[in-house]
Amino acid sequence: MKIEWPTVDPLGEALHFFRMSGIFYCRAEFTAPWALALPPLDNFLMFHFVTSGQCLLDVDDAESRLLGPGDLALVPHGEGHQLASEAGVPAAKLFDLPRAELGDRYEVLQYGGGGAATHVICGAVRFDHPAAHHLVSLLPRVIAIDACSTPEMHWIDTMLQFMAAEARTLRPGGEAVITRLADILVIQTLRAWIAQDPKARTGWLGALQDKQIGRAMTLVHRQPSQPWSVGSLAAEVAMSRSAFAARFTHLVGESAMRYVTRWRMHVALTWLREDNATIAEIAARLGYESEAAFSRAFKRIIGEPPGAVRRRTDASTADLAASSAASVISHDIGSES
Repeated sequence: MKIEWPTVDPLGEALHFFRMSGIFYCRAEFTAPWALALPPLDNFLMFHFVTSGQCLLDVDDAESRLLGPGDLALVPHGEGHQLASEAGVPAAKLFDLPRAELGDRYEVLQYGGGGAATHVICGAVRFDHPAAHHLVSLLPRVIAIDACSTPEMHWIDTMLQFMAAEARTLRPGGEAVITRLADILVIQTLRAWIAQDPKARTGWLGALQDKQIGRAMTLVHRQPSQPWSVGSLAAEVAMSRSAFAARFTHLVGESAMRYVTRWRMHVALTWLREDNATIAEIAARLGYESEAAFSRAFKRIIGEPPGAVRRRTDASTADLAASSAASVISHDIGSES
């Protein structure tokens, strides 16, 4: 009897988990000679799209790329790097330069020696979901694509040109347009890399693209609280228990149950950072009968107890609230004077 599989796209679902929060978008207008040093930003992906001119991208003196009009580069691991008109130009630090703020997250930077012009749209985005973290960890240090290079990429070029036009003359709502398009652009660039690079068809990414193992992984992603076992996952994808266990470990690089536990703990980590639920409530949500059992599993996978994560998150939230309040008070005092 032929099995009719439900329509499912495990890799597409993994990309769907790329909930991005952008912290910084910038339209940079450079004139040669110039060089800009961007600091490392842990857990952030940075991107640069050259709308006109050209520049060198150097990541830690290990990766060097020449980018021209229409080129897009991603620096996925938040490493410090430089953009420059040419090699050997002393680099100014990004946050030491004056920038015009056009919104909460959008700025314009003008810098250089007055020579040939290069315009770049830059951004830094953060991913919070465990699927996104897992995928980003597999990416190379730099991903560079030419949006004009292949016919199937023409729509990326169109979107980039639209972003460039919005950046040149920021109209009402322009910041929202640019930031939304930037998020889409990052995901679509990752899709292009996955389609083109043979490395994207091995390991976790390759497993997601396997018809049966990818479906099992999707079930775990969708329903982390289910009492999954090797037997139940094997039955869901119509494989014998032994064949499923061997194939899962071979493709993913760890056993199915280790993967289930690790996925649950990373989901819990996201909830601890974003939710107001108690640790006991999160434990129950993920199918644990006791908070103690959940805490032991969490510490084994994450490396610290859930209470420590929650306390650190609460402290960061309190610091942010205090900073915002101080800003409001300072503004009010300045207005009164």
